[in-house]
Amino acid sequence: MEALAFFVGAIGALGGAIAVIALRNPFYSVLALVVHLVSLAALFLLLNAEFLAAAQIVVYAGAVMVLYVFVSAYVGGSEEPIWEPIPGQRFLAPLLAGALFVEISIAVLGTALTTLEGDGPDVRLGFGSPASIGELLLERYLIAFEAASLLLLVAAVGAVVLAARKRREAPHGA
Repeated sequence: MEALAFFVGAIGALGGAIAVIALRNPFYSVLALVVHLVSLAALFLLLNAEFLAAAQIVVYAGAVMVLYVFVSAYVGGSEEPIWEPIPGQRFLAPLLAGALFVEISIAVLGTALTTLEGDGPDVRLGFGSPASIGELLLERYLIAFEAASLLLLVAAVGAVVLAARKRREAPHGA
């Protein structure tokens, strides 16, 4: 049953991440990101990190994604072509994606899988607790944590500014 839950969560996470990139409509892309984040929360539950799963749902899939849904709905979807107008991109992009997949496969199969032959990872008692996560976020990863929050704020403000500029440039009769 645990293996089935892992594969469902992994397929949801991968499918959501691919849909974020593949979908051209920003609103649907944000909804695919919500699917991805909920699937990651399910994978956190399988790792016995209940606090991380709850924080993933409440903070990211809840609050931050609601903000992104509102911003993308406010900005609105623009009519964009399916393919980018860069010559040769249709043929070059799959070739580079295949090369990247081969490179990552060689790296994973060559090095990392030999450490997984034992009974699994040794997880200490306080792993995933609110105290250990708070200690890591506010001591060891403080700069990365603050940079991510600043990046989210700048992205939201930039989307609102672009939407305001788009509305000013639109003709009043339309």
